[in-house]
Parts: sequence; C-alpha cells; structure tokens
Amino acid sequence: MPSVLEVLRGYPVRSYAVGEAVLTQGERTGLLYVLVSGAVVVMKDDVEVARVSDPGAIFGDLSALLDVPHTASVCALRESAFHVVAEPRAFLNQHPAVCLQLCELLARRLDSLNKYLVDVKQQFTGDGHLGMVDDVLDTLMHRQPRKRVPPKPSSLAGDEVAH
Repeated sequence: MPSVLEVLRGYPVRSYAVGEAVLTQGERTGLLYVLVSGAVVVMKDDVEVARVSDPGAIFGDLSALLDVPHTASVCALRESAFHVVAEPRAFLNQHPAVCLQLCELLARRLDSLNKYLVDVKQQFTGDGHLGMVDDVLDTLMHRQPRKRVPPKPSSLAGDEVAH
C-alpha cells in the first residue's frame, strides 16, 4: 500500500516559516495538508494539543470530512513544508489507500480519547459532577453520523442478498 507521501508526489508544496499559521481554528480553507518536513504545534482553544513532526501527518481532515471550520490551529515550530490537496473529498475517493490511512489515524485518535475518558471516569467514580463522562462515552461509542455517505452500488448479482 503506497504511503500518503508517495501518492502526493507531484502535488503542490507550500512552505511555512517559523511561527506562521498553517490552519486557524474557526476558519475554512477547504484544503487538506500533509506534512512533508518540519514541525508544527496543534492548538485547540489556545491549549496545546500536540506537537507533530512526522512526515505524512495529515491536517485539516475533520474540516474536510465534516464540512466544518477547522477545529484546531496549526502553527509551524520550524520551517515546514506541506503537500496541499485542494479537493480533499475527491482526492480521498480517488485514493482508497490514503483514505484507509486517514481512517486508521482517526480511529487511533478516537481510541485514545475513549481510553482517556474511561480513565477519568474510573478516577472519579461516585463524583456526581463528572456524570457527563458517561454521556460522552455513550455518544462516542454509539452515535451514528447524521449525514451518511451512500454506499457504492452493489456488486451482487441478481437476487443475491448480502447478510
């Protein structure tokens, strides 16, 4: 399976200077950014969430997939370069291997969040004001998206039924 950087070879590259904003929380770019080199800090509501320097790291994915403004800001910690994808949904549709890599990334993020919330719940069992953790966990584990992506046409023949 080709890496996201192999697939993006030949796509435009945009460079950012130290301290320059790549993405700003609350704004819409309609772009997907894939780190080629450098390092960035991810900030959510002025709180540092992560520092990332792994080539192939993807940014702007939630905004692109959910059609919402960026949910975090990304700022260059050192000179950084990104492949820029102008039509992220079409790109992901055309490159299932990259889409799968993004799905795995999102699943890891969700798994980490679930583990964190379970840990918080275990630490504060019986503390009434943290009862909302149950609601958050239930939502993360069971809530279905409001907007569903239609499945591709079936490859089943005639009267076959998938079970």
